[in-house]
Amino acid sequence: MTTDYRLPTIDYPVFPPRRSYVLPLPGHRQIVLGEHPLVVGILNVTPDSFAETEDHQSVAAAVDAGLRMADAGADVLDVGGESTRPGAAAVSAEVELARVLPVVRELARRLTIPIAIDTCKAEVARQALDAGAAIVNDVSGLRRDQALAGVVARAGASLVLMHSRGRSETMYDEARYADLMGEVILELRASVAAAVAAGVAMERLVIDPGIGFAKRPDHSYGVLAQLPRLADAFDRPLLVGPSRKSFMREALDGRPAVERDWGTAAAVAAAVLGGAHLIRVHAVGEMVQVVRVAEAIRRHAH
Repeated sequence: MTTDYRLPTIDYPVFPPRRSYVLPLPGHRQIVLGEHPLVVGILNVTPDSFAETEDHQSVAAAVDAGLRMADAGADVLDVGGESTRPGAAAVSAEVELARVLPVVRELARRLTIPIAIDTCKAEVARQALDAGAAIVNDVSGLRRDQALAGVVARAGASLVLMHSRGRSETMYDEARYADLMGEVILELRASVAAAVAAGVAMERLVIDPGIGFAKRPDHSYGVLAQLPRLADAFDRPLLVGPSRKSFMREALDGRPAVERDWGTAAAVAAAVLGGAHLIRVHAVGEMVQVVRVAEAIRRHAH
């Protein structure tokens, strides 16, 4: 009698496949997305950012920080001149432009990686694109300034549409969901429709579920756990930005934002395993390592 020592075959769940895309940029450039996740470095040039470990308010300091992020492995730099943390006060377009334009212009001159402008204002987007930015990252999903999509379309730029509700002062009051992902998908579809109606080609759109924006901690964890559902709903690249956000506070025993990089590493790994194409982070060098290892795990699951 021969004993069969082979283990039975069991179909364990594996990580969802990541679709491939080409994201067109101005000047006949493009970004190829899908082979591996790209790291987006966060460069806030505001006096009230919730999670910075150094001061980026001077142009020289901000440019130096951006160059160091590029050296550390950032694939894109995301420059923002207005804080979007909960409770942050709004600033005028003039103030925002004074903060970001010199930084965008100098970084675009010195780097070959794409520069994104993090703004909800059409005029800020227009001038930043003229200064060398290639992507607009709108955390309002076109709900604050309908003219922004037209600016993107005319410039031939790409556009990140993020899910949120309300403004920074009121977003948590609107964090009520009967069907978390169903409602996020429905509201993002409205943003996509507005962009396309304004002339932005579908191939230029990126979807961001808005971790921490109008979402309680349970909502943010739920979004991270259900990224494949978002990918299936849109067939567009996904950007995920969990870096140092407050949804991790309780799990990390109340640590302040600047001490949440270990928690961020776990969230980044989850985003990569869930199929994200772009990961937006503060600590670029450290998170590049996390992304690479998490991606290696994904590849061995297929």
